[in-house]
Amino acid sequence: MSANRRKASADHDGKGRKGSEVGETLLFDVPGPRGRRHIRIANVIGVILLVTLVIAVLHRLANPPQGQNQLSWELWRPALDWTAWRDFYLPGLWSTVSASFFAVLGALLFGVLFGMGRLSRHAVIRWFSSVVVEFCRAVPVLMFMIFLWRWFAFADLGGNVAFYAVVLALVLYNGSVIAELVRSGVVNLPHGQREAARSLGMGPLRSLLSVEVPQAILSMLPALISQIVIVLKDTALGYIITYTDLLQESRRLGSMYFNILQTLLVAAALYFVLCLCLTRFSQWLPRHIRVMSPAPGDE
Repeated sequence: MSANRRKASADHDGKGRKGSEVGETLLFDVPGPRGRRHIRIANVIGVILLVTLVIAVLHRLANPPQGQNQLSWELWRPALDWTAWRDFYLPGLWSTVSASFFAVLGALLFGVLFGMGRLSRHAVIRWFSSVVVEFCRAVPVLMFMIFLWRWFAFADLGGNVAFYAVVLALVLYNGSVIAELVRSGVVNLPHGQREAARSLGMGPLRSLLSVEVPQAILSMLPALISQIVIVLKDTALGYIITYTDLLQESRRLGSMYFNILQTLLVAAALYFVLCLCLTRFSQWLPRHIRVMSPAPGDE
């Protein structure tokens, strides 16, 4: 039995390699010796140009026409010491992550609710959900933040008004995107899923909740996590309405020591690490779910 399984696995791997080779040859013609030589020459030229550009930028930073050497340790030290991390970077990072967390939860709830509303059999619910989703997708998230911030300020709400405006704006915009993902994911499911649910005695709503929407969410997990990356980056827009996120704290630190370039580079590195972790997670999660699934699936 194990020998047959190993043979089937080897046959499957061989077919996969053949399929990938055929796909590569279909995408472009395999270059000959002259083509490979031209590609190597182009790669060498590209590397030389990139190194030259980096050297030119570093030289310009070290020798600005007016001002201090931007590579000097006197400018980098206040941006990297423990005081900067304790008083600026870590509180700003916590504000960014907390706003992203609540915005993601709200956007998922908003997206599933209005995505199901767009699939409703009732024309009024379907029309209302479509109007809300299309309106929230059309309005820029920054405009949402500004209007909500002013509205909350006039309403004299207690607490951190900027935080509420940032979170709600991200919920409205990204929730509308997730709603469209849910709708398209359910529509693209095989029709047999709904028919099987109906044959078991499920009504339209129960079929949607128990069978169709869970499968749609599972199939669109990479797109959902990519949207989480967008939510994380869009929190930086909150500095316009004085929300003290990572970007705002970095600008405050740079204004104190006149090293805004250095503090913003540190903030950019933190954003890059967070987004890279989420991207890697989005690549790992579907593979892990496919491996843990008891049912065999096609690639």
